[in-house]
Amino acid sequence: MTLDSINTKTITITEEAAKAVLGIFKDKELDAENNYLRVYISGQGCSGYQYGLGIEKEKRESDFVFEGHGVKVLVDDSSIEYMNGSSIDFVTMDGQSGFKVENPNVAASTCGTGDSSSCGGSC
Repeated sequence: MTLDSINTKTITITEEAAKAVLGIFKDKELDAENNYLRVYISGQGCSGYQYGLGIEKEKRESDFVFEGHGVKVLVDDSSIEYMNGSSIDFVTMDGQSGFKVENPNVAASTCGTGDSSSCGGSC
């Protein structure tokens, strides 16, 4: 994958996910202007990639920054290749809620029963 193809795609964050992140910022008394949501590949299993999420105050020079609905999202240069075109959502199902990364670069799983794209509700 070339740098040009990386720059032509983006990471998006849904309005629901942005509301959840802004709620976390508010709970931690952080402002959205000076804080970021970092999303990264934390592993890979037979049902796809596993993602990590965290809050950071500073971006690295090699980070890619995407913005949506008042939230700035950081993706490191190692993860961007695998996450191009992904969308970060916040879903509620069966009384539980959490962040979910929809990644178009992941083939459908044939061996896993779990959903490795869910990241849980805590940052």
